[in-house]
Order: sequence, then structure tokens, then C-alpha cells
Amino acid sequence: MITNVSGTAATGTTAADAAMKKSTGMNKDDFLKLFVTQLQNQDPLNPQDGTQFITQLAQLTQVEQAYNTNTNLQGMLNQGGNSMSMAAVSLIGKQIEAAGSQVNLQSGAPSAVNFSLAQPANQVTVSVLDAGGAVVKTLSGGAKGAGAGSVAWDGTNNAGAALASGVYSFSVTATDAGGNSVASTPIVKGKVDGVDMSGAAPVLSIGSVKLNLTDVTSVSEGA
Repeated sequence: MITNVSGTAATGTTAADAAMKKSTGMNKDDFLKLFVTQLQNQDPLNPQDGTQFITQLAQLTQVEQAYNTNTNLQGMLNQGGNSMSMAAVSLIGKQIEAAGSQVNLQSGAPSAVNFSLAQPANQVTVSVLDAGGAVVKTLSGGAKGAGAGSVAWDGTNNAGAALASGVYSFSVTATDAGGNSVASTPIVKGKVDGVDMSGAAPVLSIGSVKLNLTDVTSVSEGA
């Protein structure tokens, strides 16, 4: 009868058991074989305490439940990742707004440097920086109201020479009539033209500007 139990356990292996064995080196069938072997080889005149067997069975159950829980959680995470990828792809062609201090320059075309002010400012100054962090253009935006605002950039440097196409960063400095600093938030606006899903999270493209999906704050139909 003991042999039959062992045989039944061996033939009852499922895909989940196989995955558990690959991950941990042992599944419940292997444990049962060891358990049955213990029963077969114990001294009939000095049998082991039955509570030890019960404890071993409880430990097996705990290990299996923990493994199954981890497997289910991983499945949920994978589903969440797939949903995020679908959401990112659906943004292609849409106009988005996101947190970020990058501006995409296409040679020969003006670009808008976008930001948001916490309160009205008497003077707004935008500094455009190259990849090395050097200021290549200083833009005066004059007075701006609270909320979303922008300053046009013609794509030239401070000497009036056209700059190469690519991604530039920017910083915004704003002051009120009394010369006090006004809080500002840099913003990226544009139409999504691609999605990179090769990493752990989708990355959106607006020209050469790359943005994480989680940075997006608003979406509208593309112009």
C-alpha cells in the first residue's frame, strides 16, 4: 500500500510541481517519497514520534503555499506590466504633458520651452543647456501669469548661430515685482511618436526626448 502511495504521488506531478522543483530543487512529490522512505525504514520496535511526521507535513504545506503565492504575485506583476505597455502604445499620436526639463530641437524650426509658475512673475528667464551642462541660450520671457507658460526658442545660441538638432535641457528662474523668487516647474509637451518597451518600464518618445510613462500628467488628442 505504501508503494502505491509513492507511485500515485509520482504520477500526479503537475506543471506547477515541475516549476517548483526547478526553482527550489524539490517539489511535494519528492517530499512525499522521502516521507514514505522514513516510514518504510523506521524501527518497528521504536517508531518515531508521530508529531514529527505531522510537523514535516505542515512544513511541506507552508513551503508549497509560499511558492504558489510568489508565483501568483509574479503573474499579477506580469499582467500589470502588460497593461502598462498597452497604455504606453495607446499614447502614440497623442499630445501629452509630462514632468521634465528637456526640449527637443529640430534644426530650422522653433521650439517652445514650457513651464508652470506657482504664482504670477514679473520676470521669467529660461536658460537652455547643452549635453555638457553649459548654457547655450538665455531667453527672457518677461512677465508671466500663474500656471502654464512658455517661451519661444528659435534654435540659436547666444551668438545667434543655429544649434544642432537634438535634446537640450533647460532651467527656469522667475521673480515677482519685489525680486522674490517664484517657484517654477519645468514641463515637456509634445506628440508621442514612439514607445521603447525594451526596459523594465515603457519609455515614450517625443522626437529625441525620452519620458517615462509615469511622468505623464495629461493626455489629449494629437493636433
